[in-house]
Amino acid sequence: LFVIVHYYFFCSDSNVCSIQMTSKLDQDFPQLRKGPAAGEKKPLREKVITYYDLLFQGEDPSGKRTQFWDEFFLLKVNVEYISQTISALEVKDLIALKKSTNLLFIQCVRILQVDDNLIRDINALQTLCALLKAVFQKGLADISFDLIDILVGFDSAECQMRNLVESLNKFLVDEYPVSIKNLALKLLLLVLTAVDNVSQNVILEYFMMNSIFESITKVISQPESRHHHGYDASVALLFLVNYRKYEAANPYVIKLSVLDNEIALNGLGCVISLVLTEYNRQYSTPTDQPVGLFGHLTSMVSNMLMPSEAPQTKIRISEAVLLLLYEAVHLNRNFITVLTHTHSPSQASTPISPSPAVERPLPLPSTPTTPDGSAISFPREPTNLLGTFLTFSSIIIQNTKDEKSVSHSKLCLIILTCIVEDQYANSFLHDHNMTFQVYIHRASLRHRKLVKEKNALRNMPLACSLLDLMVEFMLSHLSRNFKVELYRRCLGVIHRMLCYQKRCKIRLTYSWKDLWNALVNILKYFVANEQHLVPEYDIFSVAQEIVKIFNLFITYGDTFLPNPAAYDELYYEIIRMRKVFEDLYQMANRLSGGGGSGNVRTSSASLASSLTNICSISTHFVPKIDSWSLQHQVASITPEQVLDVVRSNYDTLTLKLYDNLDHYERYSEKPKETSFFTMLVRLVIQDTRSTISLSSLQQQVVLGELAAL
Repeated sequence: LFVIVHYYFFCSDSNVCSIQMTSKLDQDFPQLRKGPAAGEKKPLREKVITYYDLLFQGEDPSGKRTQFWDEFFLLKVNVEYISQTISALEVKDLIALKKSTNLLFIQCVRILQVDDNLIRDINALQTLCALLKAVFQKGLADISFDLIDILVGFDSAECQMRNLVESLNKFLVDEYPVSIKNLALKLLLLVLTAVDNVSQNVILEYFMMNSIFESITKVISQPESRHHHGYDASVALLFLVNYRKYEAANPYVIKLSVLDNEIALNGLGCVISLVLTEYNRQYSTPTDQPVGLFGHLTSMVSNMLMPSEAPQTKIRISEAVLLLLYEAVHLNRNFITVLTHTHSPSQASTPISPSPAVERPLPLPSTPTTPDGSAISFPREPTNLLGTFLTFSSIIIQNTKDEKSVSHSKLCLIILTCIVEDQYANSFLHDHNMTFQVYIHRASLRHRKLVKEKNALRNMPLACSLLDLMVEFMLSHLSRNFKVELYRRCLGVIHRMLCYQKRCKIRLTYSWKDLWNALVNILKYFVANEQHLVPEYDIFSVAQEIVKIFNLFITYGDTFLPNPAAYDELYYEIIRMRKVFEDLYQMANRLSGGGGSGNVRTSSASLASSLTNICSISTHFVPKIDSWSLQHQVASITPEQVLDVVRSNYDTLTLKLYDNLDHYERYSEKPKETSFFTMLVRLVIQDTRSTISLSSLQQQVVLGELAAL
């Protein structure tokens, strides 16, 4: 307390001591400060500003006094003045002042490393934050070597950066106040976000040589530190993992992939779960618009009358958390146990840190509702991160209207692909003894009306919820702007699940008819919109995936469908929707025979070949059904009668055995998805940089926290 009182006295006395130097500084370096207008009283200047001015004139403010810097870092930092001064300098002037910036940087690092005075540590961290952010904003980020030379100098860079990383490790791991840890994370994030393309940030080479991974995982592991700093530490880990991961051996990628510390992994899962749960809780569907044709007309008229600049209520999606979940699932097989770890539903909480490293505005909570206006009853049964992510994904995939939302949906589907390729995750998904209530949000469509009972929660294996999610996506995105890649990823998730069920003979109790109808609806859409879709999109690759799934059901369905009745129902649905398959076959034959270009001709010929079994089923059973109808003089045959005919004529059906129906190409990020993830990381860096605010460095808050210790 004595140190704090002395600090305030020292800061207040500094104004008087600096007046005598003002005129000389203004004369030598006029662009730093405008003089007072005629007749106005000259304002008092803080003592620390006098020292800043000397530094930015290229002079050494210490005057060779050995105790100067110890006294300097007891002065209250003027963050705005540092930023404004450096912003006013031309790049060439800043380069000319590199001795001064090197001196300031080195002295800050020295204080952080050797001084145990918390006030000096705070001021050194704040000074570094202000210096780094101001220099990064000068547009030198593309010339990282010049950036290093301006900040610390090439000769001492390795030593000083090692000392800086050691200091950050000390602040994050040891017993320090929350505000100091936040300042350390703010400084770390400023360094990590200096360049839009993280792989071009040469400063991170020093973090590759001097690891901060263990400190980050310790922050995430401890409940108290995770509550205050978990999000920021996790985002920092994300950036470090993505540094040149396609070009060289990144030690953070290696350490994350082999991390088996259950406490650290659970802590990372808690950070992700908290953000996703809060998003799910705050999401709501508008209830003031009726569903149906009249509702859509009303909405259209309202949009026409509403000014274009009217703000729209939107809940912010954290791309950083999505990317972090992807990296954890993709790199670390041990994280799958975190996904499936069952816990009681808890209320989400937000960080209570007085000065969070990254400011994250959260919208006001709302009462989530279904499209028919009824309130959503969130599950009170035990849940897990995987179930939370399925609900989150059902919200995200509803919107694919712009490039950013398509990227979010693609990332969710990639994460699900990685999950269903894991043996342990699949065994948990299909475990009949592990049932959960997972709410799947459904879009409002003109051709269907969602009722309250349809959205009722029920206990079932997570595999059923995942299939519901995939069916919902397939039904709700049949538009002229057809998302080929998203549909292929959706079908890939379904196919991988079926391969696991076939391989392990898992008989999942599920409404398979919903899946078959959704698949047929896509084929029907292709046939009806051939003229528009064929020239623009590779619909045949999607159609082939659908037919491959049907062939898997036809050939091996008796080994994984829940009962013989379900297998009979498969044949019934194929016969009932035979017109769609016949039209698709005719379209494929027509385009493969010269009606299409080279690529279209090849893919359509392959599609026609894969339809052989489906066409054989129609050709075999339809005449027998007609014959039975004539024999029994029944004009309108019932579904049960059709099923009787099917059951009695399996023996005479001849099917073709296709190869590799239960094989798929495992997901690989490199090289196919390299550009996609580079783009996503770039967006997260830009977003994180924009939310790091130096105005939140409230010294009174920090000192108040110290006084309370």
